[in-house]
Order: sequence, then structure tokens, then C-alpha cells
Amino acid sequence: MSDCKNTVRPGTSRTKFITLTGLMTAAICIVGPFSLPLPVSPVPVTLTNFAIYIAVYVLGLKAGTVSCLIYLCLGAAGLPVFSSFSGGIGKLAGPTGGYLIGFLFLALIQGILMLRFPGKNAAAVTGMILGTAVCYLFGTVWLAGQMHLTFQAALAAGVIPYLPGDAAKIVLASLAGPKLNAAVRKL
Repeated sequence: MSDCKNTVRPGTSRTKFITLTGLMTAAICIVGPFSLPLPVSPVPVTLTNFAIYIAVYVLGLKAGTVSCLIYLCLGAAGLPVFSSFSGGIGKLAGPTGGYLIGFLFLALIQGILMLRFPGKNAAAVTGMILGTAVCYLFGTVWLAGQMHLTFQAALAAGVIPYLPGDAAKIVLASLAGPKLNAAVRKL
């Protein structure tokens, strides 16, 4: 299995660190706005979590999380990087805001497991699964509060329809991530 050690590590040039972090933030910002609304939910299908999985694979814990945080800050500042080309504090405070903020937990958890078990793709996959579960939990509680739903109703609207797609994204990221990581390590 390909090596999935941290790419941006101590001793890496500051220029490489900033460039890679900026590039992965840009990737998240590019795919984040493209969304597919579902009639059964206020939460659209996006590739944002897939881009975050890849960012953490390529950048590791620290820079991957920073990349996700920059994405959220850019969206909060009003840039149209969130689903359906939206942005602003209102989006973070709205029904899907919990999922957006939950992306930070996703990046942290995936990055921590990758750091703890370097070179182990199974650890990265476990991190993606656990991180996504925590993102789902945070987003579901937020959605329930915002829309005055029971937890079960929010789970049915904000999680259940997305499980197959997110499982596919995890599989794709686990296949592409180590290859991208290896390519970036050669730079």
C-alpha cells in the first residue's frame, strides 16, 4: 500500500508548506460550491468532504486542518465557496452550518489517525469514517436545533440519504490519496 505519511512535515520549506496548503484550500473551494439538492433534505450532496479527505492525505494533520479552516473562513467572509455558490456567516449559522463546522472535526480526526499510524492506509480510512461520523453528529444536532426537528428526523434528513455517497467518497479517497501523497512527497 502506498505511503500516507505526512507530506508537510518539520523541515519542509515554508514556501512548500504555504503553496501546498493554498492549493488544497483552492481545491476545496473549487469543488465545495457544486452541489446536488435532494428533495428530502435541506442538506445538498457535495464533494467538499471528498476534497477534505484528499487535503488531509496530501498535507497531513496540521496543514490539512488549516486548509479546511481557511476554506471555512473564506466562506464565512462571504466568498461563494459553500454549496450552491453561497457564502457568509448566515450559511454557517443556518441549517447546514453544523456540517460545515463538522468538517474541521473530520480533518482533525483523519489527520490524527494518519499521524499516529504513519503509512497505514487503514488508519486513514478509519480516520475518514470516524471523522465523517463526528461531522454527521455535529451537523445532525445543529440541523435538529435549527429546524426544530427531533434527532431522529434530523438524522433521516441529514445523514441517511448521504451514507452510500460518502462511503463511495471514502473508497475513492483511500485509493487516490496515497498516490497523490506519494506524488507530492517527490516535489
